[in-house]
Amino acid sequence: MRLTSFTDFGLRMLMRMASAPERAFSTAELAAEFDLSRHHLAKIMQRLSQAGLIETRRGGGGGAILARPPTEIRLGDIVRHLESGQALVACFGSEAGECSLDGRCRLKARLRAAERAFLDDLDRSTLADIALDRQPLATG
Repeated sequence: MRLTSFTDFGLRMLMRMASAPERAFSTAELAAEFDLSRHHLAKIMQRLSQAGLIETRRGGGGGAILARPPTEIRLGDIVRHLESGQALVACFGSEAGECSLDGRCRLKARLRAAERAFLDDLDRSTLADIALDRQPLATG
């Protein structure tokens, strides 16, 4: 299974945020850290916010923070939210056309089972399990 870059960056953002869950991260700061456009990062943040994974605050001291402790955020849930609408194969999607194998295909059931197993395995881990270790920068 291949995840979209949208999901990849979403996971990276959440890993970074989980490394300092008490702190708000600005869009500009995260965009610079991941060498990503602020516009693309804002779209990812919007999806994470809609999923209830992050909260955003405006103004001084604003930015994005985790909506729940990292120990309560399952990796499978993150991937489900960020990959929403991305079918594993074309015949799983809402735009699936007529398949000449329909009714005889044995692959579809196996792929669905594999997708479920993949997400179930991710559900065994939390964001806290993959949070980045951030060592404070040495000063002076």
